Amino acid sequence: MATRYVLPEFGAMAVGLFAARSAGVGPNSGGKAADRQARHRSCRLRTMRPCPMLRCGSGAFPVLRPDLKQGPPPSHEPHPMSLVDSIKNAFVPIHREGYPFIAAFGAGTLFLGYFSSVLFWIGLILTAWCVYFFRDPERVTPVDDRLVVSPADGVISAVGPAVPPRELGLGNTEMTRISVFMNVFSCHVNRAPVRGRITKIEHRPGKFLNAELDKASSENERNGLVIDSPNGIVVAVQIAGLVARRIVCWAETGGSIAVGERFGLIRFGSRVDVFLPSTAVPRVAVGQTAVGGETVLAEFGGVAATPLVRIS
Repeated sequence: MATRYVLPEFGAMAVGLFAARSAGVGPNSGGKAADRQARHRSCRLRTMRPCPMLRCGSGAFPVLRPDLKQGPPPSHEPHPMSLVDSIKNAFVPIHREGYPFIAAFGAGTLFLGYFSSVLFWIGLILTAWCVYFFRDPERVTPVDDRLVVSPADGVISAVGPAVPPRELGLGNTEMTRISVFMNVFSCHVNRAPVRGRITKIEHRPGKFLNAELDKASSENERNGLVIDSPNGIVVAVQIAGLVARRIVCWAETGGSIAVGERFGLIRFGSRVDVFLPSTAVPRVAVGQTAVGGETVLAEFGGVAATPLVRIS
């Protein structure tokens, strides 16, 4: 490798000496002044000489001296996937809220396995489900103030006018409500449907009815966030379900939140309602599966009506 860096400089020196001899100067024909002039010409030629290039695939990059640092060139070819990369991509991050539950399920599995191998396998399956329940995958969120994204994974259970929870102080005016029901196999990390400033967060104790029922919006335990968005007031309400007994919210009143940003979690099966101004046009239908942080629920400024759907 050393010759790669040295040869260009030797070539430049040779060219400089040849030029100096052709001009009648050099160690044998001009004294010290001539020697300095020859070295000056050699250095100038060496400086003007372009750096040699190495080709890597379809790109090329200059070869520098060993004492200089340079990062690798941008690759124009896809990086080959290895088996390790494939296995690594198959694993989804687990949210920290689930660590105590996963540990408890694991300990219970070991305890039951001491008495029966059948109970051990049942506990192992339940532990695997607990790990799956608390998964927290990355999502690709469209960043557009005209769009309202789903706050949760699940099935659209209701689309239509409704009055927001009274404890939020928004009056009795109906807003467009879109409900997303999460079962025990859905990802339960909740995300902001729009960007804006959180003006109010209100928690209300209540019942634990089946979250699919329409009256769950008014009777179940819930936690509501009022977001002042660029298109008006948007409300996201976390509603506990038949199995869920705990609503977690990390957001704070007065803080700003980005669209698709995580703001809470519900354990272990629940629903999230989104209340929108009348200017929002729904883009989903009842029965459609939504992906939190990705699926577009509604659009502001849209001119088309709610789309027709076909179940097949």
